[in-house]
Amino acid sequence: MEWSGPAEALLEHARDKIVVLDEEGTFRYLNRATAEVLGFDPEELRGETAFEYIHPDDRERVLSRFERLVAGTEYDRTVEYRHRTDDGSYVWLESRIAELTDPEEGYVVSSRDVTERVRAERERDATAERLEELAAKADDVLWMFSADWSELLFLNAAYESIYGQPVEDIRADPRRFLEATHPDDRSAVQDAMTRLSAGESVDMEYRVNPRQDYSCWVWVQAEPIFEAGEVVRIVGFTRDVTDRRRRERQLRVIDTLLRHNLRNDLNTVIGHAEYVSEHPEDDPPSHAAAIERTAQALLHKAEKQRRTIELLTDPVTPCRVDLTTTIENAIATVEDDYDVDVETDLPPSLPACALGEIGTAIQELLGNAAKHADDAPWIRITAAQVDDRAVVEIEDTCPPIPDYEYRVLTGEQEMDDVTHTSGLGLWLVYWVVDLSDGTISFETDDDGNTVTVSLPLATSEP
Repeated sequence: MEWSGPAEALLEHARDKIVVLDEEGTFRYLNRATAEVLGFDPEELRGETAFEYIHPDDRERVLSRFERLVAGTEYDRTVEYRHRTDDGSYVWLESRIAELTDPEEGYVVSSRDVTERVRAERERDATAERLEELAAKADDVLWMFSADWSELLFLNAAYESIYGQPVEDIRADPRRFLEATHPDDRSAVQDAMTRLSAGESVDMEYRVNPRQDYSCWVWVQAEPIFEAGEVVRIVGFTRDVTDRRRRERQLRVIDTLLRHNLRNDLNTVIGHAEYVSEHPEDDPPSHAAAIERTAQALLHKAEKQRRTIELLTDPVTPCRVDLTTTIENAIATVEDDYDVDVETDLPPSLPACALGEIGTAIQELLGNAAKHADDAPWIRITAAQVDDRAVVEIEDTCPPIPDYEYRVLTGEQEMDDVTHTSGLGLWLVYWVVDLSDGTISFETDDDGNTVTVSLPLATSEP
């Protein structure tokens, strides 16, 4: 096929590779750009079959498309594929096929080298795939919202386990994550959202997860993303810091109680010792006995503190525990120590998921009731399955437990040197229950106290 005149001049100066194929796919014409794009002299390829130069992995797809175009059954005339060059390597071409006015004259194929674009797209896709994989396996929540928080742009699967809310809920309504935020913390979170939209960075901690009674503490760091001076996106991560907050609280409790117990008991010892020193004639044996009792009590507290520290520092994992057997063993110990009879209403077996120290915690609760009773104590303990929880209730007719004793435990009241529990016993109970993913609550009135412990039910055999 011969081209001449203005048409040839235009084709020869075109930057795109332009060829004419017959209906068999044979090169009938190739312009000068062929050499620039493929390295071949146009005359080398004239008469050759075009499909022989297409990468084997792309050849069948391109040939099938061309045959359908020739048959008039294909209407998408653009195709991407790899074409061999004169040095044996391949370049990516984007080609558009059009038939000439007279179909017998063939089909004109205009192609441009898109190798760099395809390489960039593939690198971008590979990077995105790696990031998706990393995000899917990350324990932290990774997220991205539009500047006005109306659109969720990215959220990984870790969100549900930390916030206790399905990712789909946030995709449907991005602001629904506020529902997973503790009611007392929502205003602070909303204020942080406003500041981010205005271009400020945010670093904060708050409570989430209604499934866990908002007991999960999270640390959030977030940054606004600017384009042309405007905030266009908000990106950030959320980390579960419940264990860190728990450990900080544990250290504060132990420090406060240690200082409180040591100060009180040592003041007692010093007081009696000074009195004996100043009044040697005034019954020294009774003061010596008081010193001994105080010292023994201090040793007992030190032992309880040692057990508590071991509980908090050693790796602990809840396991399958038969609460009925555990409760019966605790009752036997308390009845021996305090000469009391404990009423029971227990099932034959009640499997729960808890720390092995749950027996010590129940024994501590029963012992407190027996120890603080005015007269002959009445104590009753019941256990039952309630939905997917194992629930234990301990009732007594003892004087009401001071509210500061348990409000500090549950976090309803901050602990300081003035307001704290009287000892480590209740804290030991609280931590055993807490580390077992359980909850503890207190009800008190003039008739006595009811302590309720709720633990996850063990639903399968170990």
